[in-house]
Amino acid sequence: MRRTPAAAASLAASLLVTLPSPHTAHAGTRARQEAFRAAAATYGVPESVLLAVSYLESRWDANQGLPSVAGGYGPMHLTDVRRALAATPGAAPGHGGTATGYGGTATGYGGTATGYGGAAPEEAGTGMRTGTGTGTGAETETETAREASGLTGIPVDRLVTDPDANVLGGAALLARYQRDLGLPASPRAADWYGAVARYSGAADAGTARRFAGEVFSLLRKGASRMTDDGRQVSLPAAPEIAPHMEQVNRLGLGEAESGNVECPAGLACEWRPAPYEKLGEGRGEYGNHDLSDRPRTQRISYIVLHDTEETYGKTLKLVADPSYVSWHYTIRSSDGHVAQHVRTRDVAWHSGNWYVNAKAIGIEHEGFLAKAGAWYTEAMYRSSARLVRYLARRYAIPLDRAHILGHDNVPGTVPGTVAGMHVDPGPYWDWGHYFELLGRPFEATGGAHAGLVTIRTDYARHRPRYTGCGKGGGDCPPHGSASVWLHTEPRDDAPLVRDVGRRPGGESTYDVYDHGARATTGQQYALAGRKGDWTAIWYLGRRAWFHNPQDAPTAVNATGLVVSPRPGLKNVPVYGRAYPEPEAYPKGVPVQEIVPLQYAIPQGQRYAVGLATRGEYYYSAFFDRATHTVVRGRTLYYQVQFGHRVAFVNADDVLITPSSVDAPR
Repeated sequence: MRRTPAAAASLAASLLVTLPSPHTAHAGTRARQEAFRAAAATYGVPESVLLAVSYLESRWDANQGLPSVAGGYGPMHLTDVRRALAATPGAAPGHGGTATGYGGTATGYGGTATGYGGAAPEEAGTGMRTGTGTGTGAETETETAREASGLTGIPVDRLVTDPDANVLGGAALLARYQRDLGLPASPRAADWYGAVARYSGAADAGTARRFAGEVFSLLRKGASRMTDDGRQVSLPAAPEIAPHMEQVNRLGLGEAESGNVECPAGLACEWRPAPYEKLGEGRGEYGNHDLSDRPRTQRISYIVLHDTEETYGKTLKLVADPSYVSWHYTIRSSDGHVAQHVRTRDVAWHSGNWYVNAKAIGIEHEGFLAKAGAWYTEAMYRSSARLVRYLARRYAIPLDRAHILGHDNVPGTVPGTVAGMHVDPGPYWDWGHYFELLGRPFEATGGAHAGLVTIRTDYARHRPRYTGCGKGGGDCPPHGSASVWLHTEPRDDAPLVRDVGRRPGGESTYDVYDHGARATTGQQYALAGRKGDWTAIWYLGRRAWFHNPQDAPTAVNATGLVVSPRPGLKNVPVYGRAYPEPEAYPKGVPVQEIVPLQYAIPQGQRYAVGLATRGEYYYSAFFDRATHTVVRGRTLYYQVQFGHRVAFVNADDVLITPSSVDAPR
């Protein structure tokens, strides 16, 4: 029997009396599943639809009652933007994905005559987006928590702090959207496509369709996981489901400007171009990217993932500024909408390393590194993974952590740039889940003596200590993490290993921005020893230990190739880019001095090989494209996982062998 809104609200309020408190012990219970079942019955929404929508919003997590970057709370991502703004301090300056710019001069810093295209540190991201936004980047007020409160009679405070109440609120919204479309509260999930599309909050039809498509794809496949607050939730697979996709037409949404975007079919993308403009009369004064013709001129070897440290709307304004920097794509948090700014054939200024820029595609994700509560939504993860799969197929980029980099994995080019390199997307980016979405989960590929380990944390349960998320510098709230801490000895109270480039004058810290003693899911390292529950790897020129107990492992065994110094060499230099030899430079192109970083690989150590490449340099210091030149060297380099970042070694300096040869026993 269909209940009236008033009756449903009354029943919803009474249900809260019997549903367990979010603060009670619940490990191993089915209380969250029961909350979905009760909410679905109360509002006449199919339980499977409610579960699938919630998964796309939050993966059923409570996120400690903290807001997403879009100002959404709880398993159903009910938005209360004013509350989120009031509760969210500013982002730390200078640590974001876009706060400092790097372009294409011979020094590898900037495309303009001054060498830096970025905003001043005080201009770095401090905001929270104020709504779901539109296809054109505008932002609108959307307060679904207040709307849900009106429908359920449950106070907003409880809707955003009590996960079970939050589920009731989401069910009420879906039922309301179904009524608004003139559709009955059908028990068949296929009849709810339009209401699901509206739940996305998208202002363009393409994004609404994409969100609903992901929900119904999940309905076909099913899902099961333990949430961040210890609740087991399952969604049975329904492979036969065939939704009524034409219902989206009832929403009356327009289409975003596509502009021949480079996106896979079914992913909602719009064209928001970054300007290629002269900024003055000087030959080198221009912004904010470089024209090229990749992959004809240079192979695209990398995809670099960033977080914006800004709201989506502000990010679009930044990339439209010719005096700022650039990246190829931005992905919105709330619904996974994608904007493209630079053609993939062209070189954007985003990674802080000109060698990497010239061979990479940069993708910004709306988010904040240090705000563990400002979580990355599942909708954004899925849009990003779909885009990366498309780009990887198009440009033959391997889907591994040697080619799919975080900004925090990109090395400085010369010693003076190492300390200032960015650290996003940080330890709260779920690399394990991301690579599952890419279809390349991290699995063991060898036994105990295979010679390599791949870091792989159980993200939801692995909650190491971090500090510095707030202004006071204290401990961050406990939160899932993809990273492990590295110690000088196999014990928790041993000092963290030092990164002489990151912190030349001091020790590594537990600060969320300090990754000098961290290894992250998907990264591979050469095994350096084992002792009890601890595993050692070679890292930054020394042995580094991380906790890897058998009952809660944080790494799996792997095989691959490793490099070690050639016999007779005490140390091997490490580089931040693959340099061409001086004789490879044509007349008129300044020769880059071959400068090693402040690190070295001592004799007896081994490092995992990610790829091999010849020295290369894209000279593009001036606006006139006719002056742009690709310098191709003959010198062979190996990219290795050296610390948290990748680095390069000259092939003439090292031996390359299978990791199992002479591996520690």
